[in-house]
Amino acid sequence: MTPMPDSRDPQEKLEQLVHRALRDLPARRAPRSLEQRVLAELAQRAALAWWHKSFAYWPMPARVAFIIASAGIVKVALMATVWAMAGFEPAQVQSAFAQPVAWMEGARAVVDAMTGFFAIMLRNIPPLWLYGGLAFIAAMYAALFGLGAAAYKAIRAQR
Repeated sequence: MTPMPDSRDPQEKLEQLVHRALRDLPARRAPRSLEQRVLAELAQRAALAWWHKSFAYWPMPARVAFIIASAGIVKVALMATVWAMAGFEPAQVQSAFAQPVAWMEGARAVVDAMTGFFAIMLRNIPPLWLYGGLAFIAAMYAALFGLGAAAYKAIRAQR
């Protein structure tokens, strides 16, 4: 049998030595002006208006309006390009955009059918069942609220 080689090669020993030496070093202090600069930068960023910040920080209505406006601008640009390539003939522009309109009409028909189905189903459910379902949901909500309050009180009592 051959003897097992040392599992700790010189590289590992060196890494551990360097790691130990670095860990024993005292922590470096940051320059005194760093805290002031960081706080000034944070205050400056907080003072920025929402439209100067990243899109993720915009209010939701502004994001939705921006997306709708961007989609409208893209649509107008595409329509203008198709119209210019078609030699400014309205018939060719209409045929180029007939397919997307047909798709939207088909989607509207599906939504109308689903809405009608749910309206028929809702009309055929007895009102007593609807009221009973609403009462059950309200009771479950109250039970959940009560259990949450009891759990909170039990957790706070242990402290």
